[in-house]
Amino acid sequence: MFTMRARRLFDGQDLYEDRVVTIHDGRIAAVSSPGPADQDLGTATLLPGLIDCHVHLAFDASEDPVAHLDRPDLAARMRQAAHQHLAAGVTTVRDLGDRDYLALGLGLTTTEGPEILASGPPITTSGGHCWWLGGQADGEAAVRAAVRERAARGAHVIKVMVTGGQMTEGSAPHLMQYGPAELKAAVDEAHAAGLPVAAHAHSPEGIAEALRAGFDTIEHCGFWTEDGVEPDPRIIAALADSPVVVSLTAGIVPVPGMAPPPEIMARLPKMIEVLRTLYAAGVAFVIGSDAGIAPIKPHGLLPHGVQMLVDAGYAPLDVLRAVTSVAAGVCRVGPRKGRIAPGFDADLLVVAGDPLADVTTLCRPLAVYRMGQKVA
Repeated sequence: MFTMRARRLFDGQDLYEDRVVTIHDGRIAAVSSPGPADQDLGTATLLPGLIDCHVHLAFDASEDPVAHLDRPDLAARMRQAAHQHLAAGVTTVRDLGDRDYLALGLGLTTTEGPEILASGPPITTSGGHCWWLGGQADGEAAVRAAVRERAARGAHVIKVMVTGGQMTEGSAPHLMQYGPAELKAAVDEAHAAGLPVAAHAHSPEGIAEALRAGFDTIEHCGFWTEDGVEPDPRIIAALADSPVVVSLTAGIVPVPGMAPPPEIMARLPKMIEVLRTLYAAGVAFVIGSDAGIAPIKPHGLLPHGVQMLVDAGYAPLDVLRAVTSVAAGVCRVGPRKGRIAPGFDADLLVVAGDPLADVTTLCRPLAVYRMGQKVA
């Protein structure tokens, strides 16, 4: 057992001044008023470890991560990617697309990586987005079988490619991949197994159909059309009135000499407008960084996603909640993650100063603890 004293403590919901946290057997035993402590953090702030709701450990953040999937060291590279998240203060990740269910069996110790909540290969159509990960299923019966297979293998969440995407030749973000019956089948099977289900959905139609089918989270939710970005006020109002949580794809790490693809750059102003519109409407949100898909999306970039939303006008407190307590609830680990409170896992992040005044401090962690063990 040991104690830590922090000038400021963000407990996953609110910021408090001068608190002492007692850690015993990897969990928070108590949070108390100022007093003597084994370790004084000085002017630093103590937060729960961050939670990234959308990563791809199998992608190596290279210029062609798909081409590298066939290398024999894939599992080893996934372990390294996991360690990069942990070193950045991300103590839980939701992996929404791997190959051969590798993310479910990396066998990481608490000091080697974050807790991994994985979907296995995303369910997609033949030749559809990310088909090369091995999750092809056509028709309602096949989709149901695919969900049952993932549940039997111990998946923590089901991922369905409602629309196409950019990383797959012949696929397009604005086009639907599944019809209403198949989407409803996926949701019904997932919920029957006690699992949440995440929808990869870029287009207005895809977002609307995912909402109608009852998906728990909608990933990306960018309102992409064939030629641009067109947020639909009616769909956004429906999102705000529903229990669905939008997993916003936020965060870019600048790489010298490298810019986002031209189709992204052309849409970027409207993409930022969508972020602001969703927030103004009161749509519930978390952050899924999509780490691994490109050099500007390295593993461990979630703090940059926090900065991106704050720069877009989000209140820092709301964003900090989104990457801690709200994210824990979305990932179904809310009773033990995302808070600094008695009984919760001692997954902790220490940063300089006050992150509510300067969220960029999250990009420079002073220390990271996983289940009470210092790892960085």
